[in-house]
Amino acid sequence: MSGREHDYWVYIMTNNTRSTLYSGVTNNLRVRVWQHRSGEQTAAFSQRYHCVHLVYCEQYGDIGQAIDREKQLKGWRRSKKNALIASMNPRWYDLGRQWFDD
Repeated sequence: MSGREHDYWVYIMTNNTRSTLYSGVTNNLRVRVWQHRSGEQTAAFSQRYHCVHLVYCEQYGDIGQAIDREKQLKGWRRSKKNALIASMNPRWYDLGRQWFDD
């Protein structure tokens, strides 16, 4: 999951029990995942529900497309989001786990 300077990411985070999903958009996925994991500068929702595991991401070259996709995902039912995650990451592994020494 490397990116060029002007890449944008739509991502989904979850908590230890997979009971909550958080969707977001960023231009630096590694830094954003670290912010979720550390509790630094993240949305109150993701902090409250401990969404610290990256389970899905998509890369875009245009911020407008990334924001549109994020809005689309936020409007989906949970079952549709689950299916999307499973299509890329069937075991729901933390895709950012190798970036940090937790």
